[in-house]
Amino acid sequence: MTFDTLGLSADLLRTVAEEGYEQPTPVQAKAIPLVLDGRDVLAAAQTGTGKTAAFTLPILDRLRSHANTSFSPARHPVRVLILVPTRELAMQVDESVRTYGRTVPLRSTVVYGGIPMDPQIKALRAGVEILVATPGRLLDLVGQRVANLGQVEILVLDEADRMLDMGFLPDIQRIIELLPTRRQNLMFSATFSDEIRRLSRTILRDPAEVEVSPRNTTVEAIRQIVYPVDRDRKEELLAHLIRKDDLRQVLVFTRTKIGATRLATWLDRQGLNAVAIHSDRTQPERTRALEEFKTGEIRVLVATDVAARGLDIEDLPHVVNFELPWNPQDYIHRIGRTGRAGATGEAISLVCIDEADLLRGVQRLLRQAIPWTVEDGFIPDRNVEPRPLRGPVEGGRPGAGSRDRARPVHHPHRKPVQYRAGVARS
Repeated sequence: MTFDTLGLSADLLRTVAEEGYEQPTPVQAKAIPLVLDGRDVLAAAQTGTGKTAAFTLPILDRLRSHANTSFSPARHPVRVLILVPTRELAMQVDESVRTYGRTVPLRSTVVYGGIPMDPQIKALRAGVEILVATPGRLLDLVGQRVANLGQVEILVLDEADRMLDMGFLPDIQRIIELLPTRRQNLMFSATFSDEIRRLSRTILRDPAEVEVSPRNTTVEAIRQIVYPVDRDRKEELLAHLIRKDDLRQVLVFTRTKIGATRLATWLDRQGLNAVAIHSDRTQPERTRALEEFKTGEIRVLVATDVAARGLDIEDLPHVVNFELPWNPQDYIHRIGRTGRAGATGEAISLVCIDEADLLRGVQRLLRQAIPWTVEDGFIPDRNVEPRPLRGPVEGGRPGAGSRDRARPVHHPHRKPVQYRAGVARS
């Protein structure tokens, strides 16, 4: 199958060809015709399989009847709203809109927090047809009466599972109340829990479901491995693995912002050139760190899950779970930063006895055990007792800080960790 068979306009086909794409990915092949037909769509596909283009290309095609070169803002109302959970993903989607839409006279802009609001206000007042936004900043702009959503024809929830979790849901509901009732709704993500699927029925109308791989699976090109280790030796093991195999461009995930900062500082002091990226850092700092990581100036980028959604780094070879995530589905998004667009990658998880239940949760979600190996010199002490882990805030938005309001979750361990999980040691 080629892009020519999907019903896209000739100029968009030329743009796709200029970008070097010859054949659509499975999610693109299935979703593009449905979006062109005006159907509501619920699409699940692994990370790195071209989901952004799967909705961007047909949206640009559908909006071409509204394209004009008028200077009047009234001729350029917001007709498409694309909501995303993180600043990095917002910038990535906006870049895709501009890249694929360079031959279509439609205006677009992106709004997100962490940077001054004035340039965003100026862009909105000039008029845009396509608006990419994070929910919090969008509501701020609505409150300033510079974002009018009364003519939105298409709503897109990208990384919809995160957009509909209990942290974002109130903001999403407020935004939906501002939209016209008659509109097309698109939801794209790598994972959809049963709860999120039930919730999607309150937004989507008779949706066409697109599922191009078994639910909650990871890309086969990603080699996954677990290293059991004592909790107080994780830093040493991580530094040892980076040096032993001369790893370059290593994306490391922690559960908390303070943990990311401490780990990056420790690694940097060991001469491994590391920096942290999380929601407490300013947007210019995050952007600079990401660019330096892409160019190789920074060897190790330590991130919270704010980076699991939206980081698109070409040929990223290594992802490390320094700490397993609270939500097993976030594991899929984390390791999906590698093995993208047909490339191979490695996902390493450093697991201490306290994380036994988290590891079981990941393996249950994947419906498979992850191979494990013990590194010489880092054999875990069998006499160490597990400690209860203090969980995230229920209903809290990741990185939302003082706006989170709920009780903490505790994860007591009822039995010792079983690293083996039925799989022979590699």
